[in-house]
Amino acid sequence: MKKKILVLCTGNSCRSQIAEGYLRHFAGDKAEVYSAGVETHGVNPRTIKTMADDGIDISHHTSNHVDEYSSVDFDFIITVCDSARERCPYFPSNAKIFHQSFPDPAKTIGTEEEISNAFRNVREQIKEYCRSWVNENL
Repeated sequence: MKKKILVLCTGNSCRSQIAEGYLRHFAGDKAEVYSAGVETHGVNPRTIKTMADDGIDISHHTSNHVDEYSSVDFDFIITVCDSARERCPYFPSNAKIFHQSFPDPAKTIGTEEEISNAFRNVREQIKEYCRSWVNENL
């Protein structure tokens, strides 16, 4: 039986989208992966490009509000930013909750190269976290 995983972030535009993409990739058919935010900001186009640069297509992802999944019985909830952890709603389930905060690349100010580097760096951090997480928990 597939495990249900929710990745939660503030706006469901960058970090949670990256994590959803990599968790789907590494978990394969072992899990159903969802992502949501405590707000919705739309999927950041730089996130889509950064993931495509690593061979992961998330162009079909949507930015979802956590309330949309209130009836889903998740096995795992992973928060990827401190704000989401603090604002994480109560889910009436036995979901095991994990937390790993990553910097928000969308807040980077600088040249195009500096911003792209920030997205790549966060992508690599999340990729390694997801690879390890899947190996340890699924």
